[in-house]
Amino acid sequence: MTRIFVIAGEASGDALGAALIRALRKHCPPLRVEGVGGAAMAEQGLASLFPISDIAVMGLTPVLARLPKLVARIAQTACAVVAARPDCLVIIDSPDFTHRVARKVRRALPDLPIVNYVSPTVWAWRPGRAKAMRAYVDCVLALLPFEPEAHARLGGPRCLYVGHPLVERLDELEPAQSRRPSLLVLPGSRRAEIARMTPLYGEALELLMRGRDDLDVAIPVAPDMDAPLREALRSWPLAPRLISQSEKFAAFRQARAALVTSGAATLELALAGAPMAVAYRVSGLESPLRFLVTAPSIVLPNLIIGDKVIPEFIQEAATPRALADALAPLLDDTPARAAQLAAFGRVRARLLEAGPHPSARAAAIVLDYAARGRD
Repeated sequence: MTRIFVIAGEASGDALGAALIRALRKHCPPLRVEGVGGAAMAEQGLASLFPISDIAVMGLTPVLARLPKLVARIAQTACAVVAARPDCLVIIDSPDFTHRVARKVRRALPDLPIVNYVSPTVWAWRPGRAKAMRAYVDCVLALLPFEPEAHARLGGPRCLYVGHPLVERLDELEPAQSRRPSLLVLPGSRRAEIARMTPLYGEALELLMRGRDDLDVAIPVAPDMDAPLREALRSWPLAPRLISQSEKFAAFRQARAALVTSGAATLELALAGAPMAVAYRVSGLESPLRFLVTAPSIVLPNLIIGDKVIPEFIQEAATPRALADALAPLLDDTPARAAQLAAFGRVRARLLEAGPHPSARAAAIVLDYAARGRD
């Protein structure tokens, strides 16, 4: 029986882990899976060592507050892997947790294959991590097509592009034939982002909507962010429609344009054919760190095609006037709108270079490494 140990540290990793386990069982029925995960992985039969909420922590202050527990969970997880002696260890995203576990495991079991599903953003931030990973990661499974080249350039471990999970949901993101006169606003999925970006977006909309009384403004509500969002919207000059997560993709397909905070939503919007302007601001304490970012763009679709066709506004450049001026031509049939729509076709093509089934491709690579571990 093949034994795989899988560790995910947050909701997105849990979803990836669940799809991976499903694909592993399809390709290798006599399979035993152990590890750490959430509700999605539990549905695939994983009995997590502890609740994923113990380690799903982001931001300096929350991490410091839970540091003793995090250190204990890292040690507990590493000991569980060593005791289980699986054929392969798969770590999914959450590098501050999973990579610490992997380093401990590598010291105890130097011959155990370790696969890292989701590359850390070494191409944008702290590139030295790529070379350091060679000591404890045998293979990186990349979600973005430019990441294998980045690891090769930075001296990282073997890196294979398996495809982004959105590829398996392309039918839900197929652009609609006709568009509503609607503007989507996505201030972010975290409390701090919502507090920081929502007032800025309200001011931009006030400028944009002068003379545009037909524009319908809607905001998808991020999970568990209803109350913070409603509080942030008190300063707005209008009352937008709030959209549930179940309605989100349909709204993306129908929207005329979007104003979005940099993140995974930019890729979803591109696949749905919704032209956008992208902004990002960090806190005053974090602001100097932006000069350490080495990526040529903060927008995933721009990075995927190597072309800054989607306008982006960072920190001081993210002003209400700049955002309003960038959005205005996207609402009409203009060259700026046409350029983004053409670029979105290139994004879709690049994401499909590894095929339409990323989870199956990832599972096949994991099983190959597991077979090596049994040899």
